Amino acid sequence: MNEEQTQQYSQIVAKCWADAEFKAKLMGDPVATLAAEGIAVPDGIELRVLENTATVVNLVLPPPPAEGELSDEDLGTVTGGGGCACSSK
Repeated sequence: MNEEQTQQYSQIVAKCWADAEFKAKLMGDPVATLAAEGIAVPDGIELRVLENTATVVNLVLPPPPAEGELSDEDLGTVTGGGGCACSSK
């Protein structure tokens, strides 16, 4: 995710926390809901919204590299912890 996408994602999460109706719309029809917020989802992409809870944590596995080897950037993400918001609490 680039900086702009990270900002947009943060705004969507905050809106979900503040507005249960918006959250329900996003979970029910994420593509249309994001489009209404000015965020386009490319054609051919299926988007699913999952919610972590106190007792359920979703682990998202990225697709494997096309050539079967990790690029330096991919390797850095894997070894550097590219965005897990896990908690041991």
